[in-house]
Amino acid sequence: MSLKQIFEKLQSLDIIQTRCVEDDYVEIVISNQQSDKWNQILNEIFGPAIKPAGERPSKPAVRLSQEYGGIQDNQVLFNKIIDGKNIIVMLWPWMDGARTTLKIAVIK
Repeated sequence: MSLKQIFEKLQSLDIIQTRCVEDDYVEIVISNQQSDKWNQILNEIFGPAIKPAGERPSKPAVRLSQEYGGIQDNQVLFNKIIDGKNIIVMLWPWMDGARTTLKIAVIK
């Protein structure tokens, strides 16, 4: 499954802004009103988050996310190898409580 295919699965939900859709990186802004649906789809694809919101990030989580801005306590990180590619998903909630930046990347 490619990043674009993963992105296509997410298209049925509210996307506020599409910032970047490339072969190895996707970045969008999503509505928190559908956070349960976002989490359901991401859990179906990636399994449970390796770094849930509210937990301190482990050293492996920091290393995985470092190239894409790192991961903080209030953020979420998913990770899975799909078709031989190590893919991460990061959810960065905004201070306004209404939006979240979602990043999907192939780790090199």
